[in-house]
Amino acid sequence: MAEKFSLKDELFNPTKVNQIAFEIKKAYALFEQEKFEQEVVIKFDELELKERIAHIRDMFRKYLPNDYIVATDILLKALPSELDPDKMDDDFGEFIYAPYSDFVVTFGCREEYLDFSLQALREITKRFSVEYAIRDFINYFPEETFKMLKACSLSKNYHERRLASEGSRPKLPWAKKLDTEYSQPISLLDNLFTDKTRYVTRSVANHLNDIAKIDASLVIDTLKRWKESKQQDEKEMQFILSHSLRTLVKDGNSEALELLGYSANPSIEVENFSIDNLEVYVGKALEFSFDIKAKKEEALMVDYVLYFQTKAGKLNPKVHKIKKLNVKVGERVSIGKKHPFKANMSTRKLYGGEHKLVLQINGKLYEEFVFHLNV
Repeated sequence: MAEKFSLKDELFNPTKVNQIAFEIKKAYALFEQEKFEQEVVIKFDELELKERIAHIRDMFRKYLPNDYIVATDILLKALPSELDPDKMDDDFGEFIYAPYSDFVVTFGCREEYLDFSLQALREITKRFSVEYAIRDFINYFPEETFKMLKACSLSKNYHERRLASEGSRPKLPWAKKLDTEYSQPISLLDNLFTDKTRYVTRSVANHLNDIAKIDASLVIDTLKRWKESKQQDEKEMQFILSHSLRTLVKDGNSEALELLGYSANPSIEVENFSIDNLEVYVGKALEFSFDIKAKKEEALMVDYVLYFQTKAGKLNPKVHKIKKLNVKVGERVSIGKKHPFKANMSTRKLYGGEHKLVLQINGKLYEEFVFHLNV
């Protein structure tokens, strides 16, 4: 039987620990490499991924000089070469370097070390992203940190540029909440939306998608301004638009859809909408079909909304994608779809009772069916 894959063991293991220990020994001759490796690795079996990061950070504290600046200088000298500056995407770096920024934020997020620590993070992020570490600095020293992030947004190094966006995202997954205004980083994004590196523009778009959950108007106004400036390649601007607006599109926001070229009130007729069974069982699928007849040439984003029964007895909507298509005058398109109701779903607990299916085209709701789910 194949061994179960373990992400924490893939990212943090004796070989990786030996790698950084060897690099530190080269930078600091007094480093007790063998003892460090032994004490780090011996606890791995009882530690989860984030705990391993903290454990290595604490071992840095134990085996490096007590002086924070001296210790950090050693870690910086021990860093490998910067990540490939010619790559355009998917160059996050090696996780084994995550404890380096954790060391900086844990022991160096103080006024007396501020300039030094922020500069250290700029160096580390060229090897492994410091998007999580920077957030404490934003919260405790917002003015100084945003000044540093502005410099990053104008850097020649795309890892620093990405940090300016990713580190200041209002809803960065698994990250500490920021105390600053969600709109403050817009000035940073203004420097970044023209970037030629997808690694950066994806972060910009994810950042705007975060803001869209708070302030849709700000996102739409910002994207309109960027699009009208024509400072970004048309194809890449389209990527930024679609990726930034994905939450608003799912919500059927008419302004977001129009910005993507979809009319909020398309000239179409929906006909022959039907479902195969008004009684659906878990483990089976809901099958439905319909026709779209175009009265004029239209770009269409065809979705369906399932209203799931909740434990409280209320219906909770969830938008699901079907397809994007362009139709000509008089064209008729037939669409069929199956939605499986799987048992033991990891993302949703299914409750029996009344459910609802509604067609959504360009954000506009059309015909609907009510059906019963049997659990």
